[in-house]
Amino acid sequence: MECPHNSLKQIRRTDAQDTLLFSSSQCSVCEISIGSMFSSCAGSVCARPHLCVRASVCVRPLHQSSRSAGAARLFQEIPDTGSNGWMNLLRFWRDGRFSRMHKHMEESFRRLGPIYREHLGSQSSVNIMLPMDTGELFRSEGLHPRRMTLQPWATHRETRRHSKGVFLKNGTEWRADRLLLNREVMVSSSVHRFLPLLDEVAQDFCRSLRRRVQADGFEKAGQHTLTLDPSPDLFRFALEASCHVLYGERIGLFSSCPSDESERFISAVERMLATTPPLLYLPPRLLLRLRASLWTTHATAWDDIFSHAEQRIQRSYQRLQARPSAAPDCSFPGVLGKLMEAGQLSLELIRANITELMAGGVDTTAVPLQFALFELARNPDVQECVRAQVLSSWQQASGDPLKALQGAPLLKGTIKETLRLYPVGITVQRYPVRDIVLQNYHVPAGTLVQVCLYPLGRSAEVFSRPECFDPSRWSADADAGSAGGFRSLAFGFGSRQCVGRRIAENEMQLLLMHILRTFKLTVSSTEELSTKYTLILQPECPPRITFSTLTHQH
Repeated sequence: MECPHNSLKQIRRTDAQDTLLFSSSQCSVCEISIGSMFSSCAGSVCARPHLCVRASVCVRPLHQSSRSAGAARLFQEIPDTGSNGWMNLLRFWRDGRFSRMHKHMEESFRRLGPIYREHLGSQSSVNIMLPMDTGELFRSEGLHPRRMTLQPWATHRETRRHSKGVFLKNGTEWRADRLLLNREVMVSSSVHRFLPLLDEVAQDFCRSLRRRVQADGFEKAGQHTLTLDPSPDLFRFALEASCHVLYGERIGLFSSCPSDESERFISAVERMLATTPPLLYLPPRLLLRLRASLWTTHATAWDDIFSHAEQRIQRSYQRLQARPSAAPDCSFPGVLGKLMEAGQLSLELIRANITELMAGGVDTTAVPLQFALFELARNPDVQECVRAQVLSSWQQASGDPLKALQGAPLLKGTIKETLRLYPVGITVQRYPVRDIVLQNYHVPAGTLVQVCLYPLGRSAEVFSRPECFDPSRWSADADAGSAGGFRSLAFGFGSRQCVGRRIAENEMQLLLMHILRTFKLTVSSTEELSTKYTLILQPECPPRITFSTLTHQH
């Protein structure tokens, strides 16, 4: 069968926003000029500039948008969803809108146009979705980009006297720590070190799943088939992979009896994520004084996360201390070990950042993998196309995971396409350091501006056939004449993009690669998945996937 995407095989391996790590004029770590990046995107951010999102608001190419504050309309004229933030918050609670915030944003854009203001409790923001506006926002992020502080998290650190990691820091302190972290988790040399560890866990996961399918499934003509909800296994995979990279140790979650400690950690992360959104719009210290149950649940979840991380860190520290200095171990000691060896961050700051990476590296990897398996299962032609590329690349790579991924760019396209439809975090935020003009409205410096990713990914003004799952849309040829810039922002942008991005991207691609080498995926229903928002976007009910062993495993 000829692959329907043969003409679009080359996925762009390095998008401008993928590789730009620091928004200074030249970064010593990534050696990318921000000026050249933006000039390459300007003028090509809208595929169909003649179309309008709303009859009264024309979508124009970036170079045509107004730069004159005098010609712009007043900030107060930006449409809003209601000016009383506390009444809006009460309505959100009454209507259960926190869990469908992504749908609320989509409906608000449909009703108000491509820019609107939102007031919720103590928070106010300007919400945008079009790439042309996103480009303007990122131009004004400054040397120390700032996003919305998750105040419940910050309050927990302050009340427990924990140091904050880079996720919760700003300014020069943030930049100094982030530069050191990037050397261990973002640059190419660090990826080369931890890629074999991720590949080992991914292969072990598939071997374990294959044994389960063969033992519990039914057999026909040498093929074993089993239908299951893979989400618990994917959470254990994400935790196992994260621990292997961060601590340099395996914790044995693919055994028949996973440890209670690890199960408690996964449960704590889920409680922390579920209790964060409502707390964002209320003063946490007031809730703390009132001993509100919502705050207590949130803080206790973080305590459990820190307890788990502390145990892992102590074990890793003792192992590193016991290593003979005369005959150093050449194996990769994990990100924790590399940071300790470098000696440029205090142990307290290392602990803070490793804990944040652990807390942010389980659900945010496991949930997109659920969506990816579901979309591949309900799009068999796409699945076969990606599998054909994977099998060819794996054979040519002779077991080298880096070469295998480089030869199968549709895997990266699959991840980008999954995150287009199901972004883990539904917004990317910035506070511009200067006044800007968005959709011909004046937006003052210091305003919280949110790029809303769920409506962006499903917009017909930005993507052709947005309802279709098509990894090839991210190929260089397909993107060349369309809105290539600022359409894929699931990991953020620039120097404040997700610090665990390289770990997560490679972790997901490697698992999909080995699953496609081992199994054919199907689903009983191709209906759209209902989704809910709990600081991350996830299925309301995890999809059940049918795994069928391939007759000739490659």
